[in-house]
Amino acid sequence: MYKQIVINITEHETRVALLEDGNIAELFIEREDASDITGNIYKGRVQRVLPGMQAAFVDIGLKQAAFIYVDDVVGSSYNDIEKMFVDQDDNKEHVADINLTAPIKPYTHSNGNIEELLIEGQEIMVHVAKAPMGTKGARATTHISLPGRFLVLMPTSDHIGVSRRIEDEAERSRLKQMVQSLQEDRFGYIARTAAEGVQQEKLAYEMGFLKNLWGNIQKKHENASAPALIHKELSVSLRAVRDLLIHEAEKLIIDSPEGYESVLGLLDTFMPSLKGSVELYEGAEPIFEAFNIEGDISRALKRKVWLKSGSYIVIEHTEALVAIDVNTGRYVGKHNLEETILKTNLEAVKEIAYQIRLRDLGGIIIIDFIDMEKRSNQEKVFNALQEALKKDRSKTHVLPMSDMGLIQMTRKRTRKPLTRTLCEPCFYCGGEGYLVSKQTICYNIYREILRESWDMPGAKVSLRVNPEIAELLHGEENHIIVTLERIINKQIVIYPNPQLHMEEVDVFELQ
Repeated sequence: MYKQIVINITEHETRVALLEDGNIAELFIEREDASDITGNIYKGRVQRVLPGMQAAFVDIGLKQAAFIYVDDVVGSSYNDIEKMFVDQDDNKEHVADINLTAPIKPYTHSNGNIEELLIEGQEIMVHVAKAPMGTKGARATTHISLPGRFLVLMPTSDHIGVSRRIEDEAERSRLKQMVQSLQEDRFGYIARTAAEGVQQEKLAYEMGFLKNLWGNIQKKHENASAPALIHKELSVSLRAVRDLLIHEAEKLIIDSPEGYESVLGLLDTFMPSLKGSVELYEGAEPIFEAFNIEGDISRALKRKVWLKSGSYIVIEHTEALVAIDVNTGRYVGKHNLEETILKTNLEAVKEIAYQIRLRDLGGIIIIDFIDMEKRSNQEKVFNALQEALKKDRSKTHVLPMSDMGLIQMTRKRTRKPLTRTLCEPCFYCGGEGYLVSKQTICYNIYREILRESWDMPGAKVSLRVNPEIAELLHGEENHIIVTLERIINKQIVIYPNPQLHMEEVDVFELQ
C-alpha cells in the first residue's frame, strides 16, 4: 500500500491528511485558537481534591481545569508501564503512564488515596494525556514521557522496554542490551519500533538529546509560576513527520515554504536520509483540491453515507456512544434475500471501518447490521470487520455479533471526532437534529392565546410569529384563529417577523 502525507498550512489552520493508495485515511487539524494540547507539559496547581471520585482538578492555565485520576498520580508496576506505553506507541500517541514526583525516585507501587497524595494549592508537573472535549477538561497525568525518533525517555523509571511491534526476539534482546549499556542514569527508556536495526551510535546521540530536553523542562518547572506551559508538543505537521513519515509513509507533500523548511530541519535532527521524501507543492490549485481531499472531508461530515450498491449507512452521535445503522436503501439484490443482506452488510463493513478511522470516532460504538438468519453469515461479517479494522492505528476491541444483529466495539479516544472539530450545533435546533413541527407550533399558539387572553382587557390580541407560521395560520390552520376569536371574543392580528425563531411566539395586547 502506497502511503503519502499531504499538508496544507494557512495562517490560522494546519491540515494533515494521510493518504493510502490515493484515498484519505486520516485527517489531523490544528487551529491557532484551539490547537491540540495533547503531549504538552504544564506546571499546574491543584484546585480541588475529590475523595469520592479519587480524582482531582488541576489548574493548568486553560478555561477548564484538567482532570487527574489517582492512578495517574501514584506509581504502578513495570508491567503496567510497558503495556501502557506499547499501546500508546501502536496508537502513535506518546503520553506514557510514567509517574513524576519530586524529588525524582524510582517507581513504586502504591494504593494511596487521592487525598493522601494531593492537597489543594499544591504545585505539580502534569502531562496532558487527552485534550479537552466539549464540556470536559483535559485528562492529565503525572506520568511523563518524552518521545524521540528511536527512544522514549521516562524520567521517573529505571526500566528498559522494547515496542511490542518488534517481534524478532533476537532484535528485541539486542536493543534491550544496547540501551542498558548506554544507561548512565536511573532514567527508563522504551525502544520504539523505528529503532529496529539501528546502531548504538544513533541511540546514544538521541539518549543525550532527550536527557538535555528533560533537563531544560526541569529548569523551566523550577522557575515558572503555576499555572504555566513548560513544554509544548510539536506542531501537527512536525508530529506527522515524526510519527507517520518516519514510520510508514513514503512521501510528504507540503504547500508552505516555511513549513517545508521546518520539516527539513526536523529531519536533519532525526533522519537526514528521508529529506528526499519531502516535496514542496507549488501548484496553482489548492493542494487539497489537487489531491481530491476536500470532497472526502465533506462526505465525512454527513450523517448518511451512500455505498456504491445503493445501500447506505447512518452515523449518529449521542452523549454516551456512536450508533451506526446499515440499510439496503436502493439495493435490491439479484437472487435471494439472505444473499442481498449479506452483500449489503459486507459492503457496509468496509465503509464503516473507513469512516470510523477518518472521522476519528471513539468510545463505545454500536453497529446495527441488517439481520441475517445464518450464523455463518454473521461470522463472515464479524471477521470482515475485524480484518478491516487492522488498518486502524487506534486500539479497538470488537465483540461478536449478537442475536439481534448488533456488534459492540470500543475504540481508543484521544481527541475530538472530526465532526466536533469542524462543526457546531445547529443554532436552530441546538444540536437535537429536530424542530417542533409547524402544525405543533400552531396548536401551541392556540393554547398560549387561550391562557394569556384572559388577562388582556383590550379588544384585540397581537401575535408575532415567524413568517412561515404566519402563512400557515392564514392558510391551512386558519381554523385555529377562527375558533380562538370566537372563544375569547377578541380579534387576533398576526404580524410576521423574520427575526423570530420558527418556534418563537410573542403574544401581547393591542390597545
